Amino acid sequence: MAIDPKELRQAQLIMLEMLVEFDAICQKHNLKYWLDSGTLLGAVRHKGFIPWDDDIDLSMPVEDYNKFIDIGASELSENIFFQTKETDPNFKFDYMKLRSNRASIVEFHEEGRDVGYHQGVFIDIFPMLTLPNSSFHKKFYDGIFQFIRSVSAVSLHTPAGEDYPEIREKLVKALSLMHQGWDKKDLKVIYGGEMPDVSAWFDIDEIFPLSKIEFEGLAFYAPKNSQHYLSSIYSFNFMELPPPEKRTIHALEIVIK
Repeated sequence: MAIDPKELRQAQLIMLEMLVEFDAICQKHNLKYWLDSGTLLGAVRHKGFIPWDDDIDLSMPVEDYNKFIDIGASELSENIFFQTKETDPNFKFDYMKLRSNRASIVEFHEEGRDVGYHQGVFIDIFPMLTLPNSSFHKKFYDGIFQFIRSVSAVSLHTPAGEDYPEIREKLVKALSLMHQGWDKKDLKVIYGGEMPDVSAWFDIDEIFPLSKIEFEGLAFYAPKNSQHYLSSIYSFNFMELPPPEKRTIHALEIVIK
């Protein structure tokens, strides 16, 4: 079933309101975040959402991410559900999401399944770590991420995933123990492993200090060098529009309440 473009746009505007609220909380508590993945690409290429995109991706330094976990549930408005494994026991993933109470989404990997967790349209938030810039640490990172994917629940990018949370927790912990903080030079910034779908590493000096970028007529935080960031994630020319058959969407269904 194709998603109605008007309905998708309504969902995007609801997610934009969620992002504005999240940004205000981060500024209030001096927490760093930046646009990531398709949301950053949308800002660079479209100055807003990729027209067919149906979520928002953000990243935070792990220390700020953990602080937001402590305050999120109490600071967010009633329009937003703060989703973690603790707030939503049926949720099979290790990272946090902000879910709208005003619009719901069924993703393709959820088709026909009673998932049992909150299915509002969402903002994904990923914790970020640092590793030394060495070939050993790159091999370690790539290897452990491959292992993490193999023990992670089914999602858009892990269709054959099997959910082994105890093993995954130990793998994510192994990565976190190698975290170098943010004050040293010649570090690589990495995804912490809580979200298994994407792995990439970035030069710390190309992320910080953060910049501001236009997104839907507003300004939000982004890596200092968005081109470096996106070229580290995507192997293709991300400034070119993909052909229509490759304009992928997560949603099987979106319902505005």
